[in-house]
Amino acid sequence: MPTYAAAVINSEALADRLERQGLLILDGGLGSEIAERGHAVDGELWSARLLLDAPAVIQDVHEAFLEAGADVITSASYQASIDGFVACGIARDEALYLISSSVTIADAARRARRPDALVAASIGPYGAALGDGSEYSGNYDLDQRGLTAWHEPRFAALSASGADLLACETVPSIVEARALAGLLDNDSAARAWVSFSCRDARHVVDGTPIAECAALLDEVDGALAIGVNCTTPAHVLSLTRQVRNKTRKPIVVYPNRGRAWDAEHKRWTGDNEVGDLVELAPLWRDAGARLIGGCCETRPADIARLRAAV
Repeated sequence: MPTYAAAVINSEALADRLERQGLLILDGGLGSEIAERGHAVDGELWSARLLLDAPAVIQDVHEAFLEAGADVITSASYQASIDGFVACGIARDEALYLISSSVTIADAARRARRPDALVAASIGPYGAALGDGSEYSGNYDLDQRGLTAWHEPRFAALSASGADLLACETVPSIVEARALAGLLDNDSAARAWVSFSCRDARHVVDGTPIAECAALLDEVDGALAIGVNCTTPAHVLSLTRQVRNKTRKPIVVYPNRGRAWDAEHKRWTGDNEVGDLVELAPLWRDAGARLIGGCCETRPADIARLRAAV
């Protein structure tokens, strides 16, 4: 099995880029773009399967988002978990290697297309690895201690993977946010943005006010930015304003296309609102968002339009 050299996160990378540019454009939906290109991402490992079977496909998608104008790309580790790999017969050490390799793949894309881009190592919520849609409800069978134990090995591996920062994303509950905050506090080198999945214009999906979540992360030194993702574009302006009321840290927003996830049939349903994403982005910028991108079902062409809009 290959090995990788541990690398400490560059804690100043994000701040330096924001100081120079003022606003950074994120990429779009990595897993959904892979699916659009004809690759199955609905098996036991979801998009993480391609870390094992088709890393070149992941790199191609990263490069497409970079060519569209993304300043930051996120690694293909959102649904990657040690438990998931082990359940498929992969040894624990190899699972950790595969998770870390997601950053190696993103870095290769960066070097090929845009060397000044940043790489964020994606840390999806516990529910994302279950594949049952529970990241959109926060209804878990683990308490805060259990969530901390589940996240810790992957968190440590990605913190040492050479990424510029971590992206703790689609967090559905205050309980999981506390677990991630504890990991950030315990790892002095770790730096992350933390973004929440929200059910309406005021609450994360477990019903906790987004303002309460922002106040929690405002006290965490390792939380470089706070915000929302995988949320309908229509709610983002209100959510951004509420986050801004609780923190002066940079705000990160990257909504999806506005459709709902059908966990039973494993598909998105409803109407697209990607036009709203592009049209509303200047309002989010003016409300304080400094990192703006797209989540599920947003494609490279959408990111190019977003770049032009802001």
